[in-house]
Amino acid sequence: MYFTLLITVLLTAAVLVLGAYVVAKLIGPRSYNKVKGEPYECGIPTRGSSWLPVSIGFYLFAVLFLMFDIETVFIYPWAVVVKQFGPMALVSIGFFLLVLVFGLAYAWRKGALEWK
Repeated sequence: MYFTLLITVLLTAAVLVLGAYVVAKLIGPRSYNKVKGEPYECGIPTRGSSWLPVSIGFYLFAVLFLMFDIETVFIYPWAVVVKQFGPMALVSIGFFLLVLVFGLAYAWRKGALEWK
């Protein structure tokens, strides 16, 4: 039963995606020229290559943001059911927060939070 449902969902998704693609190709505008293919930045024509190296600081900052954002996502359900689980819930979230605090301290000490 679940296999049939899975196949039905996958086929429906494939048909909808293919249908949207076909409709866009049929009724979409067909105006092609060199200017439309160029990158656009605030009305100023680009000079040189548009592919510039990105600082690793952006990546580190994003990973740290995700780490603490996911922490918030996990703390909310815990807060909802903490009375049901008693002291064990307190110990588990304490360990979870301890690991995150160590992660923050490590990132802080390594200078990952400094914007250079």
